[in-house]
Amino acid sequence: MNKKTQMVHGGHTTDDYTGAVTTPIYQTSTYLQDDIGDLREGYEYSRSGNPTRTALESTIADLEHGRFGYAFGSGVAAISAVVMLLDKGDHIVVNSDVYGGTFRVLTKVFNRLGIDADFVDTTDANNIEASIKPETKMLIIETPSNPLLRVTDIKASADIAKKHNLISVVDNTFMSPYFQNPLTLGADIVLHSASKYIGGHSDVIGGLVATNDEDLAERIGFIQNSTGGVLGPQDSYLLIRGIKTLGLRMEQVSRSAVAVSEMLANHPKVEKVYHPSLKDHPNHDIQARQATGHTGVVSFVVPDIESAKAVIRNTKYFTLAESLGAVESLISVPALMTHASIPKEVREKEGIADGLIRLSVGIEDTDDLIEDLKQALDQLK
Repeated sequence: MNKKTQMVHGGHTTDDYTGAVTTPIYQTSTYLQDDIGDLREGYEYSRSGNPTRTALESTIADLEHGRFGYAFGSGVAAISAVVMLLDKGDHIVVNSDVYGGTFRVLTKVFNRLGIDADFVDTTDANNIEASIKPETKMLIIETPSNPLLRVTDIKASADIAKKHNLISVVDNTFMSPYFQNPLTLGADIVLHSASKYIGGHSDVIGGLVATNDEDLAERIGFIQNSTGGVLGPQDSYLLIRGIKTLGLRMEQVSRSAVAVSEMLANHPKVEKVYHPSLKDHPNHDIQARQATGHTGVVSFVVPDIESAKAVIRNTKYFTLAESLGAVESLISVPALMTHASIPKEVREKEGIADGLIRLSVGIEDTDDLIEDLKQALDQLK
């Protein structure tokens, strides 16, 4: 099955009871039992299971070439559930320029529970190896990373994790399952902030997890039910709907992002561009090997924060907003928005400059987006 077809037909999204082509929204909290403990289709209470959510979970498992899928109330809820696989005293290795929300929950919540994390440059596999301690139990990577689009070799990282008996986790949000499938490269767990490309319309918050490992799946399912951070049926329905057009959206986004990156790389007012499609991007060859297309996230640097603000004010087709992966193009300043929770000295060390602008390229006409950015940049003094 080709990928576009899989986006439409993956998982089990027709309704067995009515024959509805689209899974209905099962807006219920509880279910009739024919006798004590005699459950219809195994449904008892919607925290434990809901048919709309089950349809979504089967879909993400299928799209990521996994056997088990789980849907959570947000991307942070998904990664929190994965970290809950660990015990007090355990240690995590994480890529250094990780999403601000992930940094926050690891350094402000899980560290208080006795689970520590070290943030390292995972683009060099040797750094991963060097950071592993006797108490290290998990490796978490984003690739490409947020917001500097650094690329980590998934297979090499998974091999190191297996060598040291670590659980390897890949945040695949920036690529979506249409362009990249970490489980096929050896990762144990893949997760998504489904609010982004999977939903695709800026109308839902959700997180998804998939795995092939039966033991990990059982434990994640237990955590999901025990802690209750589940995705509701309305939001599950929206994600199922969004997935149907994921392939079409990602192909347009990839084409435009490549063109936008090339324009920015040649503009005199731009100091640096971050996008894996550029030939001079570090690990460009690894990205080409482990993915079949490109993210729509493009980051670039202008001289200072006032210049960044001026560019944002002068664009017409880019909406000033956090998040990414929607049909409309978005623009933001990570230092003031998505990564403001990371201390300034840490941001600067990682290269997240005050003049860094992050774009999320949408599905608008490519030429319109390029011209819009050019005229905004041309107005800089």
